[in-house]
Amino acid sequence: MFCPSCGAQNDDNAFKCVQCGAVLQRSGAAAGPPAAQVPNYLVQSILVTLFCCLPFGIVAIVYASQVNSKLAIGDVKGAIAASNSAKTWSWVSFGLGLAVTVAYIGLMIIGGIAANQH
Repeated sequence: MFCPSCGAQNDDNAFKCVQCGAVLQRSGAAAGPPAAQVPNYLVQSILVTLFCCLPFGIVAIVYASQVNSKLAIGDVKGAIAASNSAKTWSWVSFGLGLAVTVAYIGLMIIGGIAANQH
């Protein structure tokens, strides 16, 4: 098990880090969410990249791809932060794509009305 504070390798059943003394295993509510429950939002990130907004979707994919690798080294806090960033950028990309689509449809309607006036 890797220490989340300093990254040192420890025994899997160690209670404290051998290098920095940080607590490695906590029980109950203080332990935080289990590693398996940290969503990576990779599918959502890919979909908003393809269908909504390419630049912000790529940022979401980068954060989403960091979640599993951070969990693999035992950095649960970093994985949660990357997960939250991936979710935020996915929503930003979706919102911007939706706004551009609505504006485009509105302009097409206005253009159609203006063309019929002449």
